[in-house]
Amino acid sequence: MAFNSIREFIAALDKSGDIVRVKEQVDWELEIGAINRRAYEMQGPAVLFENIKDYPGQRIIGGSLGTYRRLAISLDLDPDTPVSAIHHEYEKREHKPLKPAVVETGHCKENIITGNDIDLSCFAAPMVHDGDGGRYLGTWDIVITKDPETNWTNWGMYRFMINSPQTLSGDASPVSHLGLILRKHFLPQNKRFPMALVIGADPICHMVATAGYGIGVDEADYAGALRKAPVELVKCETNDLLVPAHAEMVVEGEILPDGVAPEGPFGEYPGYRTGIARTGILCRVTAITHRSDPIISMISLGVPVDDSSVAAALTAGISIKRRLLKHGLAVTDVYAPPAGVTHLIIVGVKSGGAETIKRIRDVFLARRVMVNKVIVVDEDVDVYDLGQVMHAFAVKCHPINGIMISQVPAGKANMLTPCYSYEERRDLKGGLDIFDCTWPPQWPKETLPVKSSFQGIYPQETQDMVLAKWKQYGFK
Repeated sequence: MAFNSIREFIAALDKSGDIVRVKEQVDWELEIGAINRRAYEMQGPAVLFENIKDYPGQRIIGGSLGTYRRLAISLDLDPDTPVSAIHHEYEKREHKPLKPAVVETGHCKENIITGNDIDLSCFAAPMVHDGDGGRYLGTWDIVITKDPETNWTNWGMYRFMINSPQTLSGDASPVSHLGLILRKHFLPQNKRFPMALVIGADPICHMVATAGYGIGVDEADYAGALRKAPVELVKCETNDLLVPAHAEMVVEGEILPDGVAPEGPFGEYPGYRTGIARTGILCRVTAITHRSDPIISMISLGVPVDDSSVAAALTAGISIKRRLLKHGLAVTDVYAPPAGVTHLIIVGVKSGGAETIKRIRDVFLARRVMVNKVIVVDEDVDVYDLGQVMHAFAVKCHPINGIMISQVPAGKANMLTPCYSYEERRDLKGGLDIFDCTWPPQWPKETLPVKSSFQGIYPQETQDMVLAKWKQYGFK
């Protein structure tokens, strides 16, 4: 069953025991952010704050996809579905994109605010971390924009901070999809750029907004694929963008080509606050539509695991696998472990060696590089089992020949990577290390070390006998 709203999803989490409802009054300034961050670090449940100081009737949900259990529930799978099975189910569904259904109205239209009545301070935007640049209304959000030349509608996840009662300041990298459309079609012509900030949509829509689909690909189609039902979209009040009809809130606006505002800093997804206040894009709000008693979706970004790292583990891994296969590499699986915050990727291959490693390196360097470390393992290593991966890294990665280090060209690296210097973050310069944990293909198979494991070192008949008698031995 596809969840049509965050409220339906909350009901499912109630049923599975994966959410806590906090009825005691909590402060939007730091307290909510701190509680949610602690819940992540304890691998605890999602949190629904139902009594927010200064904002009676409004609620905030944090951690909606903060564990693989909740991710499985969002896909209508058993909460205890193994990580590898979640990935493979995602891949299977992704091949069947579904166009959205445009409807006349939806829950997000229960209240419509325009003109001088617009006042962002009326909503319970939290001060998420100590030291943040301000109160962020947009953290776990969907930002919708459109390319005017091709009509490509892009969904992305970008943070937006309240700048004034009627303006937001946002963070959009020049190489992000939003940044590319803005700089290609709107800034040169000094035109205002329509956008919609969507808060509290169904969980799959938010997850898809974090995914790495390519230029020209409509994320709404893939949200439909993953939900196995079309996403219902409704037209905005002040522009022609289509937004999820059952979202809790939609902030319509236009990015001003001649306006900027301070934005940040913010405790970011790599687990550190690496930046300072910088110049951000300025969005003038043209309308706010919302459900009565809205639920604001948020994330207390930081040390994994949280919504961002769990969602990215799924979407980034599958996106990278798709890209490697497209380039003819014999990839078995790809995993972006949540603790690696998309900086570390594990790639399984059918056959390794120096030539394969170079081809993998070239695929990563051909595009914007968020990843800076790649571990490549043979197909007998389960990429989802970090114990197996660390064992392969320890014993199969040659300390001299098994490491390939490459410089990432300026303008392609990640400005949020904590280990980079200020100058590297400013210039988007960095590096890419690949650790080859595969057997060299030139080694004769009969000379390869034998893995001393149940499946590797025992005859098949012994394995079969032991498995058949397992309960007789007294094991469960």
